[in-house]
Amino acid sequence: MTAHPYSQPRPQPHRVAVLALDGVIPFELGIPQRIFGRARTKDHQPLYSVVTCGVRGPGPVHTDADFSILVEHGPEALATADTVIVPASYELGPVYEEGRLTPDLAEALARIRPGTRLVSICTGSWVLAAAGYLDGRPATTHWADAAAFQRMFPAVRVDADVLFIDDGDVLTSAGVAAGIDLCLHIVRRDHGAAVANDVARRTVVPPHRDGGQAQYIRRPVPEPQLATTTTARAWALARLHEPIQLRDMAEQESMSVRTFTRRFREEAGVSPGQWLTQQRVERARHLLETSGLSIDQVARDSGFGTAQSMRQHLQSALGVTPTTYRRTFRSAG
Repeated sequence: MTAHPYSQPRPQPHRVAVLALDGVIPFELGIPQRIFGRARTKDHQPLYSVVTCGVRGPGPVHTDADFSILVEHGPEALATADTVIVPASYELGPVYEEGRLTPDLAEALARIRPGTRLVSICTGSWVLAAAGYLDGRPATTHWADAAAFQRMFPAVRVDADVLFIDDGDVLTSAGVAAGIDLCLHIVRRDHGAAVANDVARRTVVPPHRDGGQAQYIRRPVPEPQLATTTTARAWALARLHEPIQLRDMAEQESMSVRTFTRRFREEAGVSPGQWLTQQRVERARHLLETSGLSIDQVARDSGFGTAQSMRQHLQSALGVTPTTYRRTFRSAG
């Protein structure tokens, strides 16, 4: 059949290769397929193709569970990937003990093309660091391993408080489920909030988690009967378009401003003001993508008040203006 002379070729899905190493954690290994595999255009075409590959070739890979997996691709898949993801593994002795790659892992990583986006989940960051990809860059890993990670790789700027770090072409996540947050962030960065939110709904996870992994670190003396700030957050989300004062949020929980601020930071990992700004940025993104409202109206409806204020906050959070963001993502998918 001859193609219509005015038809446009359909863009090829972004190629993601997930490197399965012996000792891999099955949960983390499955995150990229689940998140990227659910990302679709408006006409239900896949936006990503995801393959799982091994270091030595197709064949069995041991996991940290009581079963092995059979991967159908070898390291050659890394050579054609647009994004390479390295989940955590518990069988990387030389990497964890000496900060060096095994010969077969070094050979596999050497196949990656310059400019390929690199991603790690949890302690997969140790592999990227041992390969030299994180030298001079900010990166994160599981909070329990962050101190050892920094000692082993002093050239890396380790931040143990965040869920993930986006440093452009190299992205790292904190422990385990933070890989979901990072993969959703990548979908959001590539195709906008609407696509990422749809993936999150289908996966039954929040599209964006507040705060960092500091909120998950065990405290020596937990405070008994700790009150939550859930009601205040729900109250604020219902009226983002209105001016919201800190004392108004504290009143929803019958707390003093000082107590509320402390409890809020313990639960969300950020201050109430930072959290409100994050939520307003997300609301603005959603409206810019899905509505025909003017920039001024989007600014009012998302609680920024003026287009100038919204422009400053989006520029700070996303690196683009509202107009540029809308032009990029309004028709995405």
